[in-house]
This record gives sequence, C-alpha cells and structure tokens, in this order.
Amino acid sequence: MEAPTDRELQAKEYLEKHRLLELLSHLTSFVLFTRPKNPRDYLISLLERLRIAKVTGVTFPFFMDSSNIVAMFEMMDASGKGTISFVQYKEALKNLGLWTADEELIDDGHVITLDKFRNEVNKRNQDIWSSF
Repeated sequence: MEAPTDRELQAKEYLEKHRLLELLSHLTSFVLFTRPKNPRDYLISLLERLRIAKVTGVTFPFFMDSSNIVAMFEMMDASGKGTISFVQYKEALKNLGLWTADEELIDDGHVITLDKFRNEVNKRNQDIWSSF
C-alpha cells in the first residue's frame, strides 16, 4: 500500500479539523429519517436552520420530535412497564447515531424511564448540533 501523499494528508486534516465527515453523517441521517420529497432543498433548509440556531442561540433542529422518541421507547418497552433496560437504551442511542463504541456509558443499575430516555436523546442532539 502506498503512503498517503501530502495532498491526501492535508485533505484528511481539513476534514477532521472541520468535522465534515461527522456533519455529513448526521445530515444523511436526517434525510433518511425524514425522506423529504426534495432532499437538496431540505438539506439547504436544514443547514440554514443550523446556521441561524448557531448565530441566534435558538433551539437546534432535531430529526426526532417527542412523538418519535415516545414511539421508539414504546417499541422497546414491549411489556408496557414504562421502563427499558440499559442494554436497550445503549442500543437505541447507537441506532440514532447518538453514541459510539468508544464512549463509555455507565450502567448505574437503574432502569431507563421514558423521561430519562427523552432527555438524553434531546441533550445528545443538542450537543451534536451545537458543536458544528
């Protein structure tokens, strides 16, 4: 395998510095989740909303509203107890692109309620978008 050229290294550093691959991954998730009729216009609108949120401090756009979060939680809570396990919680965050394997989540032994799940999904979304 050939060693990367200076140009390839510069490109890689640029992408990492500006977190472009991470941003594109999240934007792709948004598009796949919402499946808009016109994806280009949707992406332009989303990027504009992100820019406005960054400049003005208004809430960042989330691709999951409260009803989506509740529906996801209820699918995992098949028994209707109002709680899910830590394993389910971690897997849901992973599937939503809100957790990576290199992040350590601590199981405190408590079950996860809908409120805790919703708060964590919203917090992680806020953290992700505010970092761009």
